[in-house]
Amino acid sequence: MADRAATGTGRSAQGGEEHGGPGCPRTALRARGAPQKYWSNQLTSVPVAFTLIAMTDGLIRREAVSDQLFAVLRDRILGGELPAGSALTAERGLAAEFGVNRHAVREAVKRLQQARLLEVSHGGRTLVLDWRHTAGLDLAMGIAAADAGPSVEDLARDALEMRACIGADAARLCTIRCSEDTAGKIVEAAGRYARTGPDLTELADADVAWWRLIVEGSGNVAYLLAFNSLVDGTLPVADVPDDLRTAELLDVEAHQRLAAHIAAREAGAAERLARELLSRSVPATPRKAVR
Repeated sequence: MADRAATGTGRSAQGGEEHGGPGCPRTALRARGAPQKYWSNQLTSVPVAFTLIAMTDGLIRREAVSDQLFAVLRDRILGGELPAGSALTAERGLAAEFGVNRHAVREAVKRLQQARLLEVSHGGRTLVLDWRHTAGLDLAMGIAAADAGPSVEDLARDALEMRACIGADAARLCTIRCSEDTAGKIVEAAGRYARTGPDLTELADADVAWWRLIVEGSGNVAYLLAFNSLVDGTLPVADVPDDLRTAELLDVEAHQRLAAHIAAREAGAAERLARELLSRSVPATPRKAVR
């Protein structure tokens, strides 16, 4: 199947339209100046949508045309090329511009609406929204990928600041709300943490497991979901090298004291210590306000 798609054997230009539009979508995307990740010389067809095999940094990924179109339009919105309040080109126009079928356009636009980057007005026009007012955490890496957006380094700093704020309040709430059983597990986990070091990778893993108990003990579902995003790679804080967090990770005594504050129901002390501990990993470089 991949060989037929690559050579064009067995499908006309019209036949190719159901697999991504008239002609070759990768050529259209390349002509529009799309990044390397959006096109490739190897093609494979699937029953519903045309899929590109994109190779970036030695990794091969299969990407549907609608996924690539979503990424291109997302980056234009985040980078300011499509400013807030402007009308998105009509479905037919986008299909012609990128050489893809209208189904792929509809799928991409639907995802942009779900990401709160686009909105269909009462008059039927699709308008670009101001992502600063409407987007959620799921768009964080997309913001970093856009040329005019903050860098991954800046976003990592922002995520670490959020982590410190959430962790401090989660520790406070955990002190107030958690059961005696949960408090005991937190103390036990702090003891295991003390026996884990000094390998930073092992400490980092143990730290995540310990903090998960605290965040779960806070009873705040929103904090728990944000915590998951912070540690699963959705936000770049998950990629911060462990050696940049040595002051936090190697302070075993602070972990044990925080666990003791939670067990003793000392909410204020727990909040202050958690904030001080987590803030050690936040870079000291000043950060400009989001414009």
